[in-house]
Parts: sequence; C-alpha cells; structure tokens
Amino acid sequence: MEERLLTKAGRKVSVVGLGTWQFGDGWAHVREHDVRAILDAAVEAGVDFIDTADVYGDGRSERLIGQFLREFRTSQGERPTVATKLGRRGAQELGAFTLDNFRAWTDRSRANLGVDTLDLVQLHTPPDAVFESDAVFDALDVLVDEGRTKAYGVSVETCAQAMTALARPNVASVQIILNVFRRKPLEQVLPAARAAGVGIIARVPLASGLLSGKFRRDTVFAESDHRNYNRHGEQFDVGETFSGVDYETGLAAAGEFTGMVPAGATPAQLALRWVTQQDGVTTVIPGATSVAQARSNAAAGSMEPLSEDTLDRLRELYDRRIRAQVHHLW
Repeated sequence: MEERLLTKAGRKVSVVGLGTWQFGDGWAHVREHDVRAILDAAVEAGVDFIDTADVYGDGRSERLIGQFLREFRTSQGERPTVATKLGRRGAQELGAFTLDNFRAWTDRSRANLGVDTLDLVQLHTPPDAVFESDAVFDALDVLVDEGRTKAYGVSVETCAQAMTALARPNVASVQIILNVFRRKPLEQVLPAARAAGVGIIARVPLASGLLSGKFRRDTVFAESDHRNYNRHGEQFDVGETFSGVDYETGLAAAGEFTGMVPAGATPAQLALRWVTQQDGVTTVIPGATSVAQARSNAAAGSMEPLSEDTLDRLRELYDRRIRAQVHHLW
C-alpha cells in the first residue's frame, strides 16, 4: 500500500488507516475476538496507522489495541502507528483543558495502549476557545518535552477550527471530516496544511456508511448506534452522523453515487479512493466491523486514480444534491 509522510511526526503511514470508534461504542457492538481479527486483517493488508480515543468505550478501544500491540510479532515488521485523542473526559469548556488533566489523560492512554510514549495525541473536537488558547498548546508542548507523546495534533469539527490550529507551529496533524459529501476542506484547509507541512487525517470517509451503498429507508440501526440516536445532533455534533446530511437526501445521493463505481470496485472503495486522491491528504481512517470490510478498505489504498470524468460527476452530484445542506455549516 502507498505510504505518505506525516512530516512533523517523522513517520510514514499507510494512505488507508483504520478508525476504531466502533471498537468502543457508538456503533453496533464488536466482540473482542472480532476486534483482534479485524486488526490482524488490516495490518496484513498493509494498514499501519490506527486511530482511537480515550473515550471510545471508556478506554475499551485503546485497551484492545494495546493488547494487539503487546502481541504484535516483530517478524511482521515495525508495529503500526497509533494515534489517540484527549479532551472528552472532562467538561467541554476551556477550564478543563489544563496541563494536569492532559498529564492524567495521556498517562491513562499510555497504560491502556501499553506504551511509554504515545505516537500522536490529538485534541478531541474541543470548543472553539480551546483552539484559541496559547496555554493549551503550551501544555501540549510540555507533553512532548516530558516524553508522554512524540507529537500532537487536533481533531476538528469545522474548517475555521482547522485554520486556527494550522497557525500553531507544532501541530503535526489535523483530523477533519472529508468525503464525497463533505468537500469544504478542499478549499482552504488542505492547501494550508500542505503549505505548513501538517498531515491531514480524513475521518468519516464513508459518511457513516451512506457511501457504502448498503442502506435503505427501512434499514434499522441498533439503539447504541449513533446513526440511530444522533441524527439531529442529540448527543454530539450532527456533522459526525451521516456527515450532517439528512438521511433521505443522503440515500438519494448515495443511489446516484453507486452508479459511478468503476468496474471491479465497491462503492466504499470509490469513496476511499476519492479521499486519498485529494492533494494534501495523508491518510484516511475508515472503520471496519468485520474482517472482510478491513480487507476491502485496505484494497482501496492500491486502486488506480479515478478518472477526470468520474471526479467531475462526483463534484456535480455534490453541488446538485448536498452543497446547499452542509457546505456553509462546517
């Protein structure tokens, strides 16, 4: 699989990584032995970047990844890069984002993952005031100086937050929602990140599964699945669920999208290849709840580039069906 340099972190990572929110909560439950099988399959297929967070299942995702890392065979090569996040364990206000809390949260993540030093820690979609605080970024610098993490980045909800973070000299990465149905980061964020040498980690690349082409009006999601309980932003930013696109609109657009899939590929692979083809993207982190999904997602990392005709048709689909609903919001 193609690898790209996460420059300020000094690491090369696979262009297709693995997101692991589903190993914690917010989706249908994934059993422990299935988690291990998914991790094994992803790494065997060339994935060497794994994204998690300290609040996914109150640490379950981190702990299961930590067990995988402890049992990782050196014969398989260098262990995968693991990025985690901090900031959602406390109140979502600036006063909670202190050095003492950062130390406690990263120490917990280090214990969960079984590592002395985290590869990358990211602010986890905090409020605007956090991105504007010099003290917050000074505290993150201290974490690096103390050896708690090798590098730090941010995970954002909005392009404005991303642009604020990109002005910080030691930010190594920006994680942002980017997919065929969420294109606004292409305008300013990706060019600014390229200029600053900052990595872009693209999340929600399948629009919470809409772009897999598998959903119908009568699809039923589990009570514990955010696609059931957060369609209108009841628990967290609505942009995290179906990329903020209303379900009926998304279904109709996804129906057209599936008609553009190249021969021999799946809708999900088309969606992932579109993301990796955007100039400035370092890695994309689709989730997987099965071994087959993990392998199929990884295969998108070696697809041929999409044709200009396909790119034009995808752009037109967004402009006609999606832009007016989401473009101005994030």
